[in-house]
Amino acid sequence: MALSALGWVLSDSQRAERLLSLTGLTPDVLRDNLTDRATLSAVLGFLEAHEPDLLLAADALNVTPDALVKAHAELTR
Repeated sequence: MALSALGWVLSDSQRAERLLSLTGLTPDVLRDNLTDRATLSAVLGFLEAHEPDLLLAADALNVTPDALVKAHAELTR
C-alpha cells in the first residue's frame, strides 16, 4: 500500500516536490531505499499530515484513509 501511495504522490510534480521538501528525502534516497520501512513510513506520514492529500490518495488507491493511517502506524513500530 505504501509503494502505491508513493506512486500516487509522485504522479503529481507539485506534490512530489512537497514530499521531498517536507520529508528531506531525495530522489536518490527514494530510488535506493524504495522498500525501506523508514522511507515508506515517511511517505505515509506525509499523506497523514495533510488531510486533503490523504483523502485523495485513499480514493485513488481504493482504500479508506484509516487504512493508510494504520499502515503508517505499522511501519513506525
